[in-house]
Amino acid sequence: MNRIVVLAQDEDDALGARIRDAVGAAGHIVRPKFRTVDELRGLLTDADIVVGDWSGALPLGATEAALARRLKLIQQPGVGVNYIDIAAWASVGVPVANTPGANAASVAEWAVVAAANLSRSIPWAHAEVSAGRWPQQAILARRCRDLGELRVGIVGFGAIGRRCASLFAAFGCDVAYTARTRHQDATARFLTMDDLLPIAQVLVVAVPLTAQTRGLISARELSMLPAGALVVNVARGHVVDESALVAALRSGAVAGAALDVFAVEPLESDSALRALDTVLLSPHIAGGSRTARQKIYAMTAENVARVCVGDRPRWTL
Repeated sequence: MNRIVVLAQDEDDALGARIRDAVGAAGHIVRPKFRTVDELRGLLTDADIVVGDWSGALPLGATEAALARRLKLIQQPGVGVNYIDIAAWASVGVPVANTPGANAASVAEWAVVAAANLSRSIPWAHAEVSAGRWPQQAILARRCRDLGELRVGIVGFGAIGRRCASLFAAFGCDVAYTARTRHQDATARFLTMDDLLPIAQVLVVAVPLTAQTRGLISARELSMLPAGALVVNVARGHVVDESALVAALRSGAVAGAALDVFAVEPLESDSALRALDTVLLSPHIAGGSRTARQKIYAMTAENVARVCVGDRPRWTL
């Protein structure tokens, strides 16, 4: 019987239940009791499969790879693998898989809704009314705009970027994208980064965090945006230079930002982003809808079950 170590926390045990149903008598689940690195390492010595953590509290690096003597798969229940050293696991012959596209529709929907909220200053208006004010006239000074009249630039054209393009287009937006390669079947037009930025009244960042994308949107890139642009980050916090973004927001060069991800999570209590009324802050939950979770759980359970019966895993990185 396969020993399946599940690191991800799911309070309703929906993930665990899905895995148990899929593997049947071919495996049983073990969870760390205290969620410490030492306990994780102890569990790895006789684990057959590990379902990864999404909080970052239990990373799987080179030290952990050296301890896993019989591991056959690391399955990440999600797309991001920031806390897994893929090269280290490859060096000991352990494949790493994720659940590509499972939450793409949810993340894209969040990006579009967040952009619409910013363009109409809805978070600001809510805060004003909640505080006992009635900003019916004051909001005119914020130059609210219909989302459909804005030009949208999408950085990254994977599953999330593609879905963003179709949803923004449904609002009537003129949509363009930039990516490492041009996609012949894309519904939006391709531009280089330097051509995209000057026309992007809404800049949506939707790329994975890699050595190449770390700091991709820095002070230079932000300065190239048109006056009054909005920035939406559903990638990873380190893709956008937060200090440069704060400076651009304070100066008014960037009119607003919707951020679901941050360089440090949870967001630091003294972060300058908390004090800006042109920023929509979200606790890394763009892909956390019930719909997305069910897709992630299903794909995770399927891959774990495949390995339990000796089949090759899908979606390996």
